[in-house]
Amino acid sequence: MNGDSMLIEVWSDVVCSWCYQGKRHLERALAEFPERDRIAIRWRSFELDPTIAANAGLADEELARRRNISIEEARAMHEVTEQQGRELGIEFDFSRARRGNTFSAHRTLQMAHEHGVQDAVNERLMATYFCEGGAIGDPATVAAAAGQAGLDQAAVAEMLAGDEFAAEVRADEQEAHALGINAVPFFVIDRRYGLAGAHPAPVLLQAIEQAWAERQPA
Repeated sequence: MNGDSMLIEVWSDVVCSWCYQGKRHLERALAEFPERDRIAIRWRSFELDPTIAANAGLADEELARRRNISIEEARAMHEVTEQQGRELGIEFDFSRARRGNTFSAHRTLQMAHEHGVQDAVNERLMATYFCEGGAIGDPATVAAAAGQAGLDQAAVAEMLAGDEFAAEVRADEQEAHALGINAVPFFVIDRRYGLAGAHPAPVLLQAIEQAWAERQPA
């Protein structure tokens, strides 16, 4: 990122449906921003549940267990999200989605940032989990998805076999705690404005325009 660019950081998790919707809202906001080419996006790590198993089962079942509700009630809740997704061009399919620990996914996103393909890898990981039934807690699934989005699949698999980029994930999470972030998505625009939640594109655009105006010389 050069000195003329403005940074937007987004704390997010790849199994957070609001984060996927927030990503679409951000894309729509930036499409309306004349200086889009001077905006840099950095996806920051946030685990909704760091203690969840690598394979926690189907999303409907996991939600039912977590909320102590019936499978039917969980399915109905997910159907609402599926409809919201369709309005944004996201084909959520919670009947196939397989919950799991996202630490490997976040380590991969940190690697993707170093290689300049973080946004593409984030999109691919979210689509793999939410739309295609990919096991997000499985390192091989994560490596394959990253390989489809600009990283070397074998290099990602090798990285995930060790502990590389673990410290970067933890640093993001510690910073989130320091900033008081306890839910995602959370947008930090030029370190001037913080916005919690999947705000509609016009709200994000207004914040981006205001931050941009304040950083330009009079």
